[in-house]
Amino acid sequence: MQTKNIINTNMKLWKIALMAMTVSVAGQAENVFVNTPKTTLMLNVNEGHTPRISYYGSRIDAAQAHEVYEAGAVNGEAYPAFGRNSFDETALSVTHADGNMSTELAVTGWRTEGDMTVITMKDRKYNFFVDLCYKAGEGSDVIETWTVIRNGEKKAVKMEQYASGVMTFRQEGAWLTHFHGAWGQEAGMTEEPLTEGLKTIVNYDGVRTAMGDRAEVMLSLDGKPQENSGRVIGAALCWTGNYRLRIETRGKYRHTLLAGIDGLHTTYTLKPGETFTTPVLAMTYSEEGKGGVSRAFHRWGRNGQLHNGKALREILLNSWEGVYMNVNQEVCEQMMDGIKELGGELFVVDDGWFGRKYRRTHDDKALGDWVTDTVKLPKGVPALVKAAEDRGLKFGIWIEPEMVNSTSELYEAHPDWVVAHPTRELSKGRGGTQLVLDLSNPKVQDFVVSIVANLMKENPTLHYIKWDCNMSMQNFGSSYLTADRQSHLFVDYHLGLRNVLERIRKDYPELVIQLCSSGGGRVNWGAMPYFDEFWVSDDTDAQQRLFIQWGTSHFFPPMAMAQHVSASPNHQTGRVIPLKFRFDVAMTGRLGMEMKPSDLNEKEKEYAKKAVAFYKEIRPIVQLGDLYRLLSPYDNKGFCSEMFVTEDKSEAVFFCYKFENYIGLETPRWHMAGLDPDAKYQLNEFGSTERNSRFEGKTFTGRFLMETGIEARLGRQFASRVIRLKRV
Repeated sequence: MQTKNIINTNMKLWKIALMAMTVSVAGQAENVFVNTPKTTLMLNVNEGHTPRISYYGSRIDAAQAHEVYEAGAVNGEAYPAFGRNSFDETALSVTHADGNMSTELAVTGWRTEGDMTVITMKDRKYNFFVDLCYKAGEGSDVIETWTVIRNGEKKAVKMEQYASGVMTFRQEGAWLTHFHGAWGQEAGMTEEPLTEGLKTIVNYDGVRTAMGDRAEVMLSLDGKPQENSGRVIGAALCWTGNYRLRIETRGKYRHTLLAGIDGLHTTYTLKPGETFTTPVLAMTYSEEGKGGVSRAFHRWGRNGQLHNGKALREILLNSWEGVYMNVNQEVCEQMMDGIKELGGELFVVDDGWFGRKYRRTHDDKALGDWVTDTVKLPKGVPALVKAAEDRGLKFGIWIEPEMVNSTSELYEAHPDWVVAHPTRELSKGRGGTQLVLDLSNPKVQDFVVSIVANLMKENPTLHYIKWDCNMSMQNFGSSYLTADRQSHLFVDYHLGLRNVLERIRKDYPELVIQLCSSGGGRVNWGAMPYFDEFWVSDDTDAQQRLFIQWGTSHFFPPMAMAQHVSASPNHQTGRVIPLKFRFDVAMTGRLGMEMKPSDLNEKEKEYAKKAVAFYKEIRPIVQLGDLYRLLSPYDNKGFCSEMFVTEDKSEAVFFCYKFENYIGLETPRWHMAGLDPDAKYQLNEFGSTERNSRFEGKTFTGRFLMETGIEARLGRQFASRVIRLKRV
């Protein structure tokens, strides 16, 4: 399917949806309400004028609209276009068929049906149309917004800037929370006041959306961000490609967020009759601090934005750090025996299982040649699947389907399939040979789909795929796209990826797929509808993982966060950390292991068995419950804590850690959150190595635990505690 057909197919579905909507067109201004259970976005819409944002906050009804205006409405343009009064940042910039670079959009109508609201606009002089779309379901407090842009002119129109959505608010002293990092240090958190000027958060990687900056921000309206108090707006751009988030601050009070596909080198041409749909910008508002924003996004994810978001995730062993590429039948079976003994449920063979002419013995060859290396695996992948099933385990396998090595049979047959301009010398990535396949090309899309199809045909009971992606788009250019559409590549690559993933999901809806990209390099809500989980980071060091997982959890649910217990000393940092601490850190997401179980001594094996069994007990609480981050590792106190609470508040699990040590560093008093204040809870600790357990088996009210808290001492470095709470 070509990109043009993807765009036009989306438009056909869009027209069908609009036909079912109730049309409401008025000759005077009207307030349009986009409501979630706890929030309201109110827009002022007037035919012939530009729609404006009047209010975004806690839920109000139509009778309260006068309060908004009497108090002073926000009054920001809902979708500002370049060409008139263009001294502020604009959401849309196009060049019309006659060369005119200005656009003046005016409302022609608005429609509401169920959870969908659409405001239709047209240029005052040209047959150029933009629909502002808002979706607000009852399952969460997240509002999704996007635009549908259609060229009704007689010739092509060029789009230079085409944002997904805009939010304006007025507040002095607002702060910004955003996330950034690099390989092995993903999701680093920065919190800073919003000052006059323009704050820009961008990604230019081309493939890995979260490598570097991330496409999610929180805007705290009451000063320095707090975890569980204060008014906060959260926003996430759901796009797997290059993006740009702009926050423009005028004076001390007025702030405007504009988010969408990055406009650098992405001019997109719409032929007459063509339509383009921008990615979704997801937003929420909370009066429960950053934690309230996180819990709203987690619920939104579990309720449909994360693939299979209601199902518990299995405990797995991944082979990578155990043997790296030195996989073979014998060593895999040994690892299967090990994870089976510990109580695990799934074994995944990582990189190194494939390649014939060019065997995958190193990372410089064989990507693209997805055939079994029969030297390592004489009986092929089916023998591994059978070995796992004979042990009562499910089986998974690693692939990197968007990539190719120049040393491969695939590249020899199809050198024109890689992202590159044919006149330029190739810049190569990992191993000195890695290249990116051109997913704007339908033939390449078919090939990538066939990788999964062939694996499933040969192994019908294959349960899990680890989908990796280890390179940026270092060579810009496409042999498939025509000369006048080379600037489509950054967009069409990801439309092609979406087409691939939709086809795979249609054929294999129950297949569990992990998203990996040099670790957490593609953690973005634009990808998660097709994936069950993601690899948080290639850095498995438990101390550093506290920071990485803390940042990641701000927008992504713990059930999707793959968190593995690895060897000590750690392979990335060399740090020596006790097994209990490593398990306690990994148990706050989807628990797994990344090592040879046979490297554990007998005492460690016994502990690991108990830890795995305990995690199975608390798994529904951690994976499906509400997360409350409590004491942040970023507070530089050497401690951190968090907890998970079931929706009915009947059960909870509390985790606390000490990751630094020096004389005079005293354990804080631990305050909990999210409990029923009037209920009584019994406390039981798992795997304690501390003598001070005066609260073991005792009962406390939720109010006492939240307001007064408990003393639970952590003495040495890398001490940790896990306390289970049950309502009695």
